[in-house]
Amino acid sequence: MERKQIWLVAATLTVFAWSVAMVAMGQVAAVAALAPALGLTVQQITRAARPDHTPASGHRVTASPHEKEDGAP
Repeated sequence: MERKQIWLVAATLTVFAWSVAMVAMGQVAAVAALAPALGLTVQQITRAARPDHTPASGHRVTASPHEKEDGAP
């Protein structure tokens, strides 16, 4: 396993273990209130787990000068 994957698994397990512990202690309302944050955490972890995109070629196109049409100001 790569180092990045280990960190992702550890972060995911920490988030879910915290949620389970809160429910076990009777804090269901707290977990329900924080569900959107948990969902966002899962989304960010999933996005980080995806492979990086290939870098762009670095080819830049210069903008063409603006030309006036038919006597426009």
